[in-house]
Amino acid sequence: MTLKEVKIGQSASVVRINSTGPVKRRIMDMGITKGTEVFVRKVAPLGDPIEVTVRGYELSLRKEDAALIEVQQG
Repeated sequence: MTLKEVKIGQSASVVRINSTGPVKRRIMDMGITKGTEVFVRKVAPLGDPIEVTVRGYELSLRKEDAALIEVQQG
């Protein structure tokens, strides 16, 4: 399951980031790393961007980036 598939109001734990190079670096610079808990706050009407809370910070992710983040709910 990817972060893009997580419903609004639910949280998930990051398992892996399926990317390399600058895209992975940008995601990791936001504080999204393996084991991080991510809470989905809001999704724009067309699905882009996805607003999340990570470690107390509110962030916006592009849906292409969210599709690269593999998560596990529960």
